Amino acid sequence: MSVKILVIAGSIRAGSFNARLAAAATKELALMDAEVTRISLADYPMPIYDGDLETKSGQPDNALKLKRHFMAHQGIFIVSPEYNASITPLLKNTLDWISRVREGGEPPLAAYKNRVFALGGASPGPWGGMRSHMALRQVLEIGCGALVIPEYITVREATTAFDERDALHDERSAKLLKSVLERLVLAAQRFA
Repeated sequence: MSVKILVIAGSIRAGSFNARLAAAATKELALMDAEVTRISLADYPMPIYDGDLETKSGQPDNALKLKRHFMAHQGIFIVSPEYNASITPLLKNTLDWISRVREGGEPPLAAYKNRVFALGGASPGPWGGMRSHMALRQVLEIGCGALVIPEYITVREATTAFDERDALHDERSAKLLKSVLERLVLAAQRFA
């Protein structure tokens, strides 16, 4: 059964290791016959979330577009670097705005329900973004009520982790990525 998976990197930096991991994940998911959509948050700029701004100006069009992307997929793979042992401001702001968007009679946080999330990260340091996963899991599970699978991937020493086609050099990391994505696809099939 085909399943739709959305892949998002929480970094838009040129040469981002997480964008490269997102690219590797996209290729792997395509081999699993998943219908994959990979987006860059650079294409969805939004102001910093502020309740007064929301009251005055409404929700940004890009928040609505991103919410609709979430709603159109049964699985979402988020890869994020680690900023001071947490998630990037870009990713947090994105998730906050999406949490505010409601259309018609949708319940609160509809974009986070009836789909499954998986996490990954890459970092030049020894943690591979692992500490950001703890913060991201808290935001998604506790803050938004999302289902996040327990499996995740961290790619340490990311400066040398990828080849020129964004494939992972390390066989163990490549197998782990495949395993996490297989679990995501399997879990997402329940919502297809």
